[in-house]
Amino acid sequence: MTQPALAHATEFGRMYARSLTEQPSVPSITTVIGMQALDLSGWVGYMAASALAAHAGLPEAAGKPERLRPLIRESANAAENYRNEAAARGDRVHFYAEQVALRALEREHELERARTELAEHRELAFADRFDAWWKEYDVQPLAPEVTIWNQSVGYAGTLDLVAQISGRLCLIDYKTKGTDRNGEVKSIDPKVVMQLVAGMKAEESLLDATTGSWEAWRYGREPLLLAVAIGETGVRPMRANPEVLPQQWYKFCALQRLWERHLEAARAGEPLLPLAPPRPAS
Repeated sequence: MTQPALAHATEFGRMYARSLTEQPSVPSITTVIGMQALDLSGWVGYMAASALAAHAGLPEAAGKPERLRPLIRESANAAENYRNEAAARGDRVHFYAEQVALRALEREHELERARTELAEHRELAFADRFDAWWKEYDVQPLAPEVTIWNQSVGYAGTLDLVAQISGRLCLIDYKTKGTDRNGEVKSIDPKVVMQLVAGMKAEESLLDATTGSWEAWRYGREPLLLAVAIGETGVRPMRANPEVLPQQWYKFCALQRLWERHLEAARAGEPLLPLAPPRPAS
């Protein structure tokens, strides 16, 4: 996936700037959604325990604390390593999907390099399943990797694809997913609907990052919002239920306000100050 030129990693999450010469001023869509509390402690513990149980050095280290401690430290990072590997894989699959769209638009593309990178990581099945879906649904791309901005609420983001399918305008977000025990592509997190509706509610889209030029958003009128899970065994497209979009939008706006309050609190100053003991009575 092409890194959005105006996106910046900050201590307050990913943020966007209006041009290459300006400082970031609004949070990304995913940063806003990330304000929703999510308890992963159980999963993290399970990943660590599983990594330790499967470690080749465990039998020899059992009952020997000096040998067991390094294994425990190594296994404790299992969840983080898994997330990093999944994110890297997702980037490669997204990059491939972007190149497919660029080729269809007869624009400069790096499709061969994208396939090569997937092949090097034994991930070509993702590309093959994606190609089959692209052909079956006769996807007609309009704009890949579109950076959008909403000044009224205060956020920005990048949409994976704007396209037409069966004559219907679609805003599409790709999710790279693993395979479940039944050999099916794993389900998509419903939070993606917030991500899609925030994209639909954009006010502007980027024309040129260097000059900071934008145009009015052209694709927000009743598009079909699609989350497309790309796996090794297939592709699972899901559409956002139009009945829930107002509530998902209100929730997103509430999370954006929470992010703003978090920013204000962080910049207000130190929450705790030292207190000297009282002076002794004279």
